[in-house]
Amino acid sequence: MKLHTVPDGVVDPAAFEATTLREIGMPKELVMRHRLPQFNHLFSSDSYSAGYYSYLWSETMDADTFAAFEEAGSPWDKATADRFARVLLSTGNETDRAEAYRAFRGRDPDVNALLKQRGFPTK
Repeated sequence: MKLHTVPDGVVDPAAFEATTLREIGMPKELVMRHRLPQFNHLFSSDSYSAGYYSYLWSETMDADTFAAFEEAGSPWDKATADRFARVLLSTGNETDRAEAYRAFRGRDPDVNALLKQRGFPTK
C-alpha cells in the first residue's frame, strides 16, 4: 500500500521494494511471493481487473459474513450458523443471491468488514 502514498510515483520498483522491506524489517530468509512488477496484469487491461474485482467482492461478502458471527459473540454461534445455512447455503441458486444475502444480514455487504480484516482503519 505504501506504493500508493508516493506523490510522484515510483520510478525504480526494485529499489522502492528493497527500501520498504528494510523499513518494515522483512527477514531476508523470506522470499517475496508477488513482487511489484508482477501486478502489471492488474492494470494493463480491463479483462483481468474485472475478474480481480469479482475476487475482491467475494472476499467482501466473506468478511461481512464472518462479521455476523463476530457480532453474535462467537464464530461458533449456532443461531447465526443456522440462519446462514438456511438463508444462504441451502437455497443455492434458487434465490437471487443479493436478496438472500440481504435476508441473512438485513442489508447489503459492507466493505468495512474486509478493510478491518486487512488492517485498514474503518469508521
